[in-house]
Amino acid sequence: MAAVRGWFWCGKSRSMIFEELRKIQNNPGNEGFLPESELRALSRRTGTPLYRLQEVASFFPHFRLEKPPTADVQVCRDMACHLHGADEVLDKLRPLANEFDSRQLTMDGVSCLGRCDRGPVACVNHHYFSQHSLGELETIIRETIAGRPPQADHDPPLPFVDPAHWKIDPYAGKPDYRAIREFIQNPDSARVLKELETADLLGMGGAGAPAVRKWTDVWQSASPDGEKFVVCNGDESEPGTFKDREILLLKPYLVVEGVILAGLVVGASRGFIFIRHEYADQIAAVRRAVADAESQNACGVSILGQNRSFTLEVVESPGGYICGEQGALIETLEGNRAQPRNRPPQLETNGLWNKPTLLSNVETYAWAVTIAIYGGAWYRDQGLNGCKGLRFFSVSGDVKRPGAFEVPIGLPLGELINTCAGGTLDGRPPAALAPSGPSGGFLPARLPIEGKRLPEALRAKLPPDATHLDLLDLPLDLALFRQLGLMLGAGIVVYGHRADMLDQALNCTEFFRNESCGKCVPCRIGSQKLVEIAGEIARSRRDANLAATREFVRELAQAMEMTSICGLGVSAPNPLISWLKYFSTAPQPERPATDQGQKPVLGERRR
Repeated sequence: MAAVRGWFWCGKSRSMIFEELRKIQNNPGNEGFLPESELRALSRRTGTPLYRLQEVASFFPHFRLEKPPTADVQVCRDMACHLHGADEVLDKLRPLANEFDSRQLTMDGVSCLGRCDRGPVACVNHHYFSQHSLGELETIIRETIAGRPPQADHDPPLPFVDPAHWKIDPYAGKPDYRAIREFIQNPDSARVLKELETADLLGMGGAGAPAVRKWTDVWQSASPDGEKFVVCNGDESEPGTFKDREILLLKPYLVVEGVILAGLVVGASRGFIFIRHEYADQIAAVRRAVADAESQNACGVSILGQNRSFTLEVVESPGGYICGEQGALIETLEGNRAQPRNRPPQLETNGLWNKPTLLSNVETYAWAVTIAIYGGAWYRDQGLNGCKGLRFFSVSGDVKRPGAFEVPIGLPLGELINTCAGGTLDGRPPAALAPSGPSGGFLPARLPIEGKRLPEALRAKLPPDATHLDLLDLPLDLALFRQLGLMLGAGIVVYGHRADMLDQALNCTEFFRNESCGKCVPCRIGSQKLVEIAGEIARSRRDANLAATREFVRELAQAMEMTSICGLGVSAPNPLISWLKYFSTAPQPERPATDQGQKPVLGERRR
């Protein structure tokens, strides 16, 4: 049997290494890990070298090479969960470790679990428990060790969001695959691409490139054997971002139809929807949607009886933030470690198995269906304040109604926070915001404008002697934020006045250090150095030489940006840089008299 760089032949069908490893680990007889004897047997059966199996199994957090304890407890430690007391949850649960040995119980922090709106979140043996009190969590752990694991939380629809009013869904919850039917009747790819261009639909995964550019590049790219692929990136692992989670759960048929439509338009015959393994309910929902599309002959062989075929597979990610980077995602699909690729060549010409590949975000594919049905002009005209279109934002942190909200592009940031998310917990303006998860760093609610090139339309609204810009007045427009030298992502985290922004900067810097894949040496070493710098400042606030620190961090950030293959190395310095720039001279955070310097009460339910 011939091995094919991470994939291998298994009879007449090709299977991923990860699926075979997952089957072994999930086998009740293997007790939740990958015994070496099973790996050796898999190597012999498939012709895959043993080192290849061990190489990928040791890289991804989902796989275990040693027997796990009876209860493996992990508490999300990033951004919103950290803000709401995740560290204290861990600290106050740790005495349990004195009652049990390591074969029964292990406990540690873990990177973002994608439930930023309902933190702090604990994971016990891959089951998730949100906003439980310390007493409830202790009971869950004890019952698990005793062999009576409680029912885990499922992902219910957000209580503050009514998806029936989402304009993204032209079907009102009852899909009939109209976009695919209309394309099959009139298979004009140029027509669909023109509608995407008219809509000015941008990629919703972070980069914000015009969707039509990617679709056109793949459409025009040639493959020696004619094979092309479409990939949907549902590995939503950026702290503070969970809007794809809601789309996948509540509108999975839009994502499925969007990927199929894209395949038909660009001439691909196979697609993959790649979803992070923490989203079990979403994976199940999308698989049901794929089955429904197949049952209605909108997916598979001879779609709607015509000579067009497109097969679609849902792939469960083996874990890791870096899997969301597009090159690393493609490497993962090929059965390799999730390490970014050097570019060029671009994925549009040399992607999955070196074939032309269209890779876009969950939300991008969903909007493509709506645009195909309603037209590009309809989508374009939904924007406000001269902006175009609609999009989703995740809002979490110190707000009353955290959630994922569909809003017009151009809506003022303040309306998103105050009207959609209910405002801050204490009713005051935010002390700080992270407008792009950890990647964009932190901004004060009043942003100094010295040295910034303000667009004329924005400057005309300010008094001549204005020195600051109210961040809440800014339209939610990616182009405007970029003009100001800022980042705007899909996840916005709000911080109240008792948040310690140095502590938050250290936390975000640790996230990037923990999630670096290690491929780029400057990123691997630089991210650790940034953690050490932030930690040293935290230990000696009053004595720190911040002027020298600012210059050193600037030089380190420049080196990481120039030498890192992917955006992680570019973004890793931003939390600390933004604290040094905007918050290092600010007074200590406010603490209520009853707080005694501690964070909010653990397990306090905010709903």
